[in-house]
Amino acid sequence: MKPTLLSFFVLLAWGVFCPGRSCAQSLPPQAPTQTARVELDLQSSSSDVQVLAVPEDSSVVLLVEREPKFTGRSSFTFQKLDHQLATRWIKPVEVPDRYYLAQMAGEGTMVYALFHDDFLSNKLWVAALNSRTGEVRTTTYDTKLEHEIYSMKALDGNLFVTVQIEQHLTVLLLNLRSGEFTFLPAVYEPLESQLTFLADSVANQVKFVVSQTNGLKSRLQVKQISPQGKLVHSEFVQAESNRSLLTAQLSPGDSSRLMTGTYTLRDNRYSQGLFATNLTQGLTTTGTRPPLRFYDFLHLKHFFDFMSPNRQARLRQRSARRQAAAREMRLHYRLLMHDLIPSPEGYVLVAEVYYPQYRYNSYGFGMMASMRNFDGYRTTHAIVCGFDRYGTLLWDNTFVLKNAERYQLEETVRIRPLADNRRYALTYLDEHRIYYKVIDRTAASPNDLQVPVLTTLTPGVKEKSTSTSHTDMQAWYGSRFLAFGYQHVRGANWNGRDVFFINTVDFN
Repeated sequence: MKPTLLSFFVLLAWGVFCPGRSCAQSLPPQAPTQTARVELDLQSSSSDVQVLAVPEDSSVVLLVEREPKFTGRSSFTFQKLDHQLATRWIKPVEVPDRYYLAQMAGEGTMVYALFHDDFLSNKLWVAALNSRTGEVRTTTYDTKLEHEIYSMKALDGNLFVTVQIEQHLTVLLLNLRSGEFTFLPAVYEPLESQLTFLADSVANQVKFVVSQTNGLKSRLQVKQISPQGKLVHSEFVQAESNRSLLTAQLSPGDSSRLMTGTYTLRDNRYSQGLFATNLTQGLTTTGTRPPLRFYDFLHLKHFFDFMSPNRQARLRQRSARRQAAAREMRLHYRLLMHDLIPSPEGYVLVAEVYYPQYRYNSYGFGMMASMRNFDGYRTTHAIVCGFDRYGTLLWDNTFVLKNAERYQLEETVRIRPLADNRRYALTYLDEHRIYYKVIDRTAASPNDLQVPVLTTLTPGVKEKSTSTSHTDMQAWYGSRFLAFGYQHVRGANWNGRDVFFINTVDFN
């Protein structure tokens, strides 16, 4: 049923004039609650705040950078918040001059902040915070090689940093106890390779999956590395058919090593579907691995929910005609895969479907020429799939996104299991709106549910957010998330305030 003009204005009025709990009766189905909020007196033009959820003790650690009012160096502080977002302590950090934050990572209650020299990328500085005690230890490194930092994860007190050196991807291991570093010779891949890795605290290993191609077909190589950087195990996984494997994620632990990823039929830029296998099943009597399980996107129940019903019908009709003519229909989708989530039946995979965006600028006499400039990535939807421990697809669903754009290719959707261990809450933040969906296996549910970010938790107080920036969400613990960012709040009598806010977002 199409919405009437009256219902449109009702929804508009709810979104504009109901920023607080007074509108709780108007909340959409399965709406989350916002039970705590903290505001820092900061502006986006003169500060930067990094938020790191610490599920280990249900706390939050902030790294706050404040720029000087006139001249001098920026000041940095670590700040710990408890499960109610109350401040437990604030610790200043003396960051060397010219150093800028590159990455943050956590392990248990330890928080690691990696800084690099703004002029000499080979010089690094690490602040290791014990968030229980507030103790901070620092280490300086000079790797002698210029490199660009991509990502970082921690295992057993060591940092594993993926970096680019000239036209190759490799991994830099920073030993925080000894102050030594090494580039791992086991991981040295061409720049066009796709690389995923998991800091597996269960198996006490770092697991890498690297794509390799000969220009016609691609395969995957699995590399398991100890916390000290030693190669423990390596193996290849490839398809025997005309399919090529693009990228994959590994499940944590050694007792049941599920690998699930994407494959293509021809073009290594695009995915045709998902594949899955269990690497602990061993080889058959003929010396080969059991066949991989493939799931074409066309065979998933909800993959094309982002399309209109008519467009879906035309797509499936075209696919049926090609299948009747013994021709495969090639799809063109790019997927960003999340780490696998353990479930009672096996594992849950979340993968975001995205595409790059470009902006075209015309120039020249008569505007006869144009230039294409990269303008970031747009995520259309996220697929959520349940697998058993052997790679059998049990169910699939989809969360359709709106206005999900980022300049860097990074995760947009956050997910947490609900208390019944059957349903999952997926959510993301767009300006001052929290979009969400609760998934119960293959059951259909709305994709356009949203609630405003509350600017106050005090009933009866009338105020609203007039602008937001640098917003994001993080999965926290239980069925709870964090929503945060910069905000200008307009209160009564047109009084306003600029803050960095953090709200808890709880699902039932």
